[in-house]
Amino acid sequence: MVNAASATQISYTLTFPDAQAHYVDVEMHISGLKQPALNLKMPVWVPGSYLVREFSKNIETLNAYADGKMLTTKKTRKNIWHINIQGISAVTVKYRVYAFETSVRTSFIDVSHAFLSSPDIFIYPDGMLQEPSTIRIIPYKSWKKVSTSLENSAEDIFTLQSPNYDILFDSPIEVGNQDVFGFNVAGVKYEVAMVGGGTYDKERLKKDLSKIVEEETAIYGENPNKHYTFIVHNYLKGGGGLEHLSSTVLGVSRAAYATEPGYQNFLQLAAHEHFHLWNVKRLRPIVLGPFDYDNENYTTNLWIAEGFTAYYQNIIVRRMHLYDPENYLNILATDINTLENQPGSKVQPLADASFDAWIKSYRPNENSNNTTISYYNKGALIAMLLDLQIIHHTNGQKSMDDVMKYMYTQYYKNKNCGYTDEEFKQGLELVLGENLDEFYKNYIYGLTPIDYNKYLQYAGYKLTNELAGTNDPALGINTVTNNGKIIITTVLRESAAWKDGLNVNDEITAINGDEVTSLEGILNGKKPGDKLIFNINRDGLPMVIQVILLKNTRVKNKITALSNVTEQQLTVRKKWLKL
Repeated sequence: MVNAASATQISYTLTFPDAQAHYVDVEMHISGLKQPALNLKMPVWVPGSYLVREFSKNIETLNAYADGKMLTTKKTRKNIWHINIQGISAVTVKYRVYAFETSVRTSFIDVSHAFLSSPDIFIYPDGMLQEPSTIRIIPYKSWKKVSTSLENSAEDIFTLQSPNYDILFDSPIEVGNQDVFGFNVAGVKYEVAMVGGGTYDKERLKKDLSKIVEEETAIYGENPNKHYTFIVHNYLKGGGGLEHLSSTVLGVSRAAYATEPGYQNFLQLAAHEHFHLWNVKRLRPIVLGPFDYDNENYTTNLWIAEGFTAYYQNIIVRRMHLYDPENYLNILATDINTLENQPGSKVQPLADASFDAWIKSYRPNENSNNTTISYYNKGALIAMLLDLQIIHHTNGQKSMDDVMKYMYTQYYKNKNCGYTDEEFKQGLELVLGENLDEFYKNYIYGLTPIDYNKYLQYAGYKLTNELAGTNDPALGINTVTNNGKIIITTVLRESAAWKDGLNVNDEITAINGDEVTSLEGILNGKKPGDKLIFNINRDGLPMVIQVILLKNTRVKNKITALSNVTEQQLTVRKKWLKL
């Protein structure tokens, strides 16, 4: 895979002499150089996870050589190494990477396996993102398998080829003795690499993952891959997923497959990340590619890229009939409760939540619940509203599927570019046949409370708050117990605790003069307006704070069917829930 138009050749050799200490040694060779200086760079983030992670912090002992002599290397920025190569055409660079962070977006190495998240492993020459490269892996001791979406050599499975760095940085690599099995759907070869054991049933997984692929491919009309890889890390505890162009990495509890809810959660995760191969990896906000690997890549459209995908992860599993309509409606109600019980829903608009992901979503603190929302959560609910509106207004002829296929065809296939905010809105309006200015003003850029029943009634459903009419009191705090001490971890905006001055990190020692070891039952028999006297320690100093209880404003919504359902409502319901 050498680019004929370029004389530059780049190769990497990876070895693991200290795998037990979580290191990989990388030897990079670059030939065909003609410039007087070479800047080597490492990405500061991994696409799909919107946080600057400073991957260069894990690099040590970087040295460059030419003709057997060490060259002078100067670090000029946190992720840039400068080398003077006047008159030198070939350079070898040797460096070590420490990899001991367990997540779907960072590398991890021990004696059992190596998970290589490419952006925090491979340094690249500045100005050469379009250059191909060869990666040769010399496995540690008894490692026998490699799983990745990169092409490998017919002669050696451990020799991989990448056509450019965008592909390389979007292609994680698993090396070890993972349990590998696969299936074929519509001419696409799928590989599943299970790492860390687990209670999974291979045959059931092959059948259900095939259904996910079929359902999602039907939306877009094609699967643009030749092969696709699921890398699944099974942990004692853990979770998460990260999408890639032709693969995904999933984190799952290895015991999750043993229960039906746990298994369904795994399928939802797989459906989410696989849906991304269209939505965000190809159909994408305009700033998300080509990537700036040195800085944040801001967009106000993560509510589409992630939120719509979160909507589809559940509706896809419903379309597979793996859970009944009531179960799906309960999942929706839970999502609504999550948003409506978050004080930040009255503070942060959805577009802002997307834009500020880099500084807020991935860096939560004790006050985040009061000031932010999840663009996954609200974005999924917005997709649900729009889906119902489209089905209703087209009398069951169209749905959100038609929007996604139109946008994929128009912007990925025909124009090969990303969409702007206005262009996606126009795509929605084209399929819906109505103007969405007011919708965007209220729900995307504004803080107008969502009128769920306006949209649910299109399908003959209604949303009911089961706590309406109650008069229970609430403090508005969350606590943990550390070494017998009750410590406040959260104070909810506008709650009794918020108004009267209880703080995060306060240690509660007594209430109404009585020592406490637990807050369980502390509100029994109480009503709004009652007073509680808190003895606390704040930074080691004793204080007394009086709190006047307020009415509990939390909601517990349930979605139920309307009593008299029209034919049009039934048409929408059948289309929406695939009845």
